[in-house]
Amino acid sequence: MEKVNVALILGARPQIIKSMPFICLSNEDKQVKLSIIHTGQHYNYEMTKVFFEEFNLPEPTVNLNVGSGSQAQQTAKMLTRLEPVLQEQKPDLVVVPGDTNSTLAGALTAAKLNIPVSHVEAGARSYDNRMPEEINRRLTDHCSSMLFTATENCARTLLKEGISKDVVHTVGDTMYDVLLQQLPKAEKTTILDQLDVKTKAYALLTLHRQENVDSLENLKSIISAIVKLKKTEVIFPIHPRTRKQLCSFNLYTKLKEQKHVKLIEPVSYLENISLIKNANFVMTDSGGMQKEAFWLKTPCITLRENTEWVETVQLGANYLVGSNTERIVKTAEEISENEKELCKKLEKLPNPFGDGCASQKILTIIKNS
Repeated sequence: MEKVNVALILGARPQIIKSMPFICLSNEDKQVKLSIIHTGQHYNYEMTKVFFEEFNLPEPTVNLNVGSGSQAQQTAKMLTRLEPVLQEQKPDLVVVPGDTNSTLAGALTAAKLNIPVSHVEAGARSYDNRMPEEINRRLTDHCSSMLFTATENCARTLLKEGISKDVVHTVGDTMYDVLLQQLPKAEKTTILDQLDVKTKAYALLTLHRQENVDSLENLKSIISAIVKLKKTEVIFPIHPRTRKQLCSFNLYTKLKEQKHVKLIEPVSYLENISLIKNANFVMTDSGGMQKEAFWLKTPCITLRENTEWVETVQLGANYLVGSNTERIVKTAEEISENEKELCKKLEKLPNPFGDGCASQKILTIIKNS
């Protein structure tokens, strides 16, 4: 039987994480020939290499070394550098996960070359077009010929937008696949001991979205809330871009002076999962961490006015508070006060994100299409 020639395009750390099971399954499958194309979007290749090593993944076939830049500059570089690569490789299918500039560039380049596009994590919507990710996923969905959704809600969204039900496949979330596979390893990490924190005695904070870190008003408001949470120890792995903006807005020193706040370097995937699982609650603007907190039964305070993962909010596990200082503080205090009742509630919630076999389902559908 002739092999299916698949090109997987990724460039940001979350894409590497959510693609891990698909890469491993493809490499073990004799019917599939997989090529990994790394755009180099997430700052540089070296900063993402840790994830390839952590998951024992093969080196990318191609690295485009795009690096940082404005939205237009970065996407344009990807388009021009991807085209000759795809022309040379002539894949039967291009797979693009998530909602980054790498996702959109991969989908557009392939579609223009008449190569079928498969979008993993299709149909997610925040309905906030100020977010680059929202633009990326909408455009990607509408130039893809095979769409894999994490939930039934995402599938319904695609049908409402006029996409044929024949190309929409609800398979579950590949990030859930990763979590189930890697949780035993995460539980063995020593990150809590390294930070000298106890289980359920701290909050985990992450911050990286441009609507928060590039806005003095929003960033100042969020930091003011963190400063006010004196009774809560806050662990804050700082994204390089966030650190840069905190310094440029003269907020870094104020945060560093707070005795209840621990500023640390970015952590690995396994360490992050351990920190989420053992936290009293999570404060984040990350889409992925909202889901990870949900699966790990940890309350989540989302520092955004909207989310693409509305299921977590509807089920009462995720609280949308934006960047408002008072809302952040009030929600954090309420979670701490009602910790036991909330934990019992989270334990009983259904999981709308599949059964942990999404990657295998995707591969099977690709081979049979």
